[in-house]
Amino acid sequence: MQVNIPRRAFNPVYLPLLDDEAHRYIVLYGGAGSGKSVFAAQRLIVRMMSKKLCNVLVVRKVGDTNRTSTFALLRQVISRWGLYSLFDITDLRIVCKITGNECIFKGLDDPEKIKSVTFAKGELTDIWIEEASEITEEDFNQLDIRLRGKGIHGQITLSFNPVNILHWLKKRFFDRKEPRAVTLKTTYKDNLHLDEDYKRTLEGYKTTDPYYYQVYCLGQWGVIGKTIFDAQKVNQRLCELLPPIRHGHFIYQTFYDPVYNEVRIQDSTIQWVEDEDGYISIYEDVREGIPYVIGGDTAGEGSDYFVGQVLDNTTGKQVCTLRHQFDEDLYAKQMYCLGIYYNTALIAIEANYSSYPVKELQRLRYPRQYVRTTEDTYTRKPKESFGFKTTSVTRPVIIAGLVEVVRESVELMNDADTLGEMLTFVRNEKGRAEAEEGAHDDCVMALAIAYYARPQQDYTPKKTRGKKATWTADMWEDYYNADDAGKAYLISKWGDPFWQCAF
Repeated sequence: MQVNIPRRAFNPVYLPLLDDEAHRYIVLYGGAGSGKSVFAAQRLIVRMMSKKLCNVLVVRKVGDTNRTSTFALLRQVISRWGLYSLFDITDLRIVCKITGNECIFKGLDDPEKIKSVTFAKGELTDIWIEEASEITEEDFNQLDIRLRGKGIHGQITLSFNPVNILHWLKKRFFDRKEPRAVTLKTTYKDNLHLDEDYKRTLEGYKTTDPYYYQVYCLGQWGVIGKTIFDAQKVNQRLCELLPPIRHGHFIYQTFYDPVYNEVRIQDSTIQWVEDEDGYISIYEDVREGIPYVIGGDTAGEGSDYFVGQVLDNTTGKQVCTLRHQFDEDLYAKQMYCLGIYYNTALIAIEANYSSYPVKELQRLRYPRQYVRTTEDTYTRKPKESFGFKTTSVTRPVIIAGLVEVVRESVELMNDADTLGEMLTFVRNEKGRAEAEEGAHDDCVMALAIAYYARPQQDYTPKKTRGKKATWTADMWEDYYNADDAGKAYLISKWGDPFWQCAF
């Protein structure tokens, strides 16, 4: 028996997924009133009628909630389409008379009932997890392994509102690539069948509760608890972001410096390499004569990433982000290249857990590092050291500075990972601002350092000095042994080796 359901019965945004057989996981997420649950129900009815074998398990965290939600919704779809004669509907069980396929409803509050699920014909092929954000990852794994029948192409549909940016769903399906998953975000604006009065109710939250509107109506990832940064502005900026103009990393050649008996990077060989999966994201390319600042956070305790944040110091705009897990020496060398690329930028790397990247930049003779003033332990006299030290005094200062930037000029932020970290940056029970348990703060701290370091860099564009010059090892030795006036003289005599940046 052939049953034709008109395409107008579906919201157009969902139609590409109606006949999807390529993916194991169909992830439907977004705001209230988007029609994602209705589509999940519609799709299962179509599959039960059209596929030779399609036995469905519909799951919620608490079994009793199925009766007034998922079960009622599937019955409603069958009724609206005039298909009651084609289905047997009993207590929490729906059977298609055409194919013999079944749909049953269970709750994860009773795991034994899930284990005992059986069908009159064939095996389990489809699972729909409604309000998937309510279940644990362990619950999901147990359901996932149920779809293991020989020759069966199983599918799991997940529908939920993304209320917590730290949820395992985000980490599993959004923070990393899952080739077997397709994700679709929708809002009430995508639902052509939505009641106009309800639509006006949702839009009313724009003014009465903007944060609620962004999270629960527009389906932005939200936070639980009070964030340090303005969550409303951060979420709004996340909605506006454009993708990076390029991804990649730097390659270079080295040379032996006989003066210092060391192997160093040959500046003239530094090249940018395009790589779709590259760990450096460029949002605005280097501009001639513009001074830049780079803040760095090293992978220390409670951190997994080395990060570099590049600011255009004339505007304060975030123009580039480096974020990767690699060895300290490789991080230092990529930061060296990044600094040279951005007009020999001022580099300020956090030196708490390890001073190696700072010392490596010194060894490589990078000419422009952040300088902090400390007191000599023995002489009690002031001394200057490279790198930024995060202390009980400096930490709240740099965070407060970044909070102000986000509050007043969030449009300067361009990196999604950085903004995502801001949504998990909260004040703990002791009043300390820090990332929530399980979250990262690498990008936030590197950016805070970059903004704090800006006064050590010029704020105005510089005139160019012509083409870059290539210096010999002897010339470099003379340069590093000279004072500021001497360095300026040598540049005027031999040419500028630092691209267009003056310092």
